Amino acid sequence: MFEVTKKRYYFEVVDNTEYKRGEKVLVDTARGKEIGVVYGEARTLPDTELVLPLKPVLKKASVEEIQRYNNLREEAEAAYLVCKHKIIRHELPMKLVGSEFTFDKSKLIFYFTAEGRIDFRELVKDLAIVFKLRIELRQIGVRDEARILGSIGICGKELCCRTFINKFDSVSIKMARDQGLVINPSKISGACGRLLCCIKYEHSQYSEALKGYPAVHQAVDTTSGPGKVMSVNPLNGYLYVDVYNKGILKMTLDELKFSVKEAKKLQNKLSAEEKKLKTLEKE
Repeated sequence: MFEVTKKRYYFEVVDNTEYKRGEKVLVDTARGKEIGVVYGEARTLPDTELVLPLKPVLKKASVEEIQRYNNLREEAEAAYLVCKHKIIRHELPMKLVGSEFTFDKSKLIFYFTAEGRIDFRELVKDLAIVFKLRIELRQIGVRDEARILGSIGICGKELCCRTFINKFDSVSIKMARDQGLVINPSKISGACGRLLCCIKYEHSQYSEALKGYPAVHQAVDTTSGPGKVMSVNPLNGYLYVDVYNKGILKMTLDELKFSVKEAKKLQNKLSAEEKKLKTLEKE
């Protein structure tokens, strides 16, 4: 794992050295030698789970290398403030998120978010004059921003993207609705302003269970008379139906009849309010 971006990659252990979680190691990357932090113990994995060829773990980082790494992080923090001042000076509509030097100090990378494309050529020229090395400005999404900055989720724990999620999965409004969640931005959005990643975790179970159920607001015939489905709880095997002239009753599938074809159509259809929240699905 690389500490600034919190991204995790597989590297090949090419010797008999035992690497423990939390230790700093020197690894070979596409941009040269870098310091990373061991995220998990070495294990054998099938090729299907890997992006080959793997880069090697070179060795455990020495005291001197760790000190150099820490010094570079301090310098990167100072560079962050300089860049932030330059952004304000150039009046650019971008938000600076983080900064880091490559381990050989040949390049300084700044991470930022913005609504669209930014012409930062003049900013790069200014930064190159100040730092006298290669400058790279890398635009990232709001989910990556949350991963870098870190926060506490609505569950009270550290963000999933900060601790174990490496690749972001697509999450949709329909997934939230299928699980009976309140379709309210404040209830289903994470620190990044996008849909909660955890909505994805149990969706396959709900999706499978819903196949035999009518859709919410669908008209059905029940043993107590015609009615309309108000809510569905497929994992517990019941639903609530507003039966005409009798009120809302708790029922099971055995007590009603409905059109399966219509159920599928309604389950896949988003309401006008749900369509307005489609922006929460953006990466």
